[in-house]
Amino acid sequence: MIDLHSHVLPGLDDGAADLDEALRICEAAAADGTDVLAATPHVRADYPTTPAQMEAALAEVRRVVEGIVRVVPGGELDLDELARPSEELARFGLAGNPRWLLVETPYAGWPLDLADRLFRLRVAGFETVLAHPERNYDVEQRPELLQPLVSAGTLVQLTAASVEGRLGRAAKNCAFDLLDRGLAHLIASDAHAPELRGVGLSAAAAAVGDDDLARWLTDSVPRAILEDATAPPRPGQKSRRRRWFQR
Repeated sequence: MIDLHSHVLPGLDDGAADLDEALRICEAAAADGTDVLAATPHVRADYPTTPAQMEAALAEVRRVVEGIVRVVPGGELDLDELARPSEELARFGLAGNPRWLLVETPYAGWPLDLADRLFRLRVAGFETVLAHPERNYDVEQRPELLQPLVSAGTLVQLTAASVEGRLGRAAKNCAFDLLDRGLAHLIASDAHAPELRGVGLSAAAAAVGDDDLARWLTDSVPRAILEDATAPPRPGQKSRRRRWFQR
């Protein structure tokens, strides 16, 4: 499996505190079946990570986790950081692919100019992955908000803990609603901690209830970003009986 969202780089944000914790996150990811882990520190006002800081921390983590898991670069960019120079944004390219950026969805409120901001990125040569929108209250109430963004080419990343249900009923119901609508493309851990429940993807993949779709979400699509390739078509999702509280 390929996990394209984690906070494994030490000392840059609210993720790993030091190299020892970074090592334990990587060991937990590998034990859960993850082969590639993207290091995507926050890039926002409270964590003003620079490309140079990300790259230096990445080099240190790679040194201590060699042979355990492949760690690739990235950044989780706040909407207010998208106006940075293109060459700087490219250094935060997701999985080291300078064409792709991971953009953080705010947890409260829905930015009315989000489509315009993502369009401007596309004009500048970037494609985008929208991180964890199922945890946004407005999206939980109106999942169709994502339809125009996806139609324009944006990919949607769900958090593994949302799919599993550990982030609550609302996030889980929204995650599966987005899957049912064809509005979700990746599952990632958004790991901040070394525990398997914090970093692993396998439980979320099992919760999807469709092996082919789970493989597409945790390998095929993230691999296409990693290798700058075209992702295979989304497999047909098998019918899934939903409990009354998931409707």
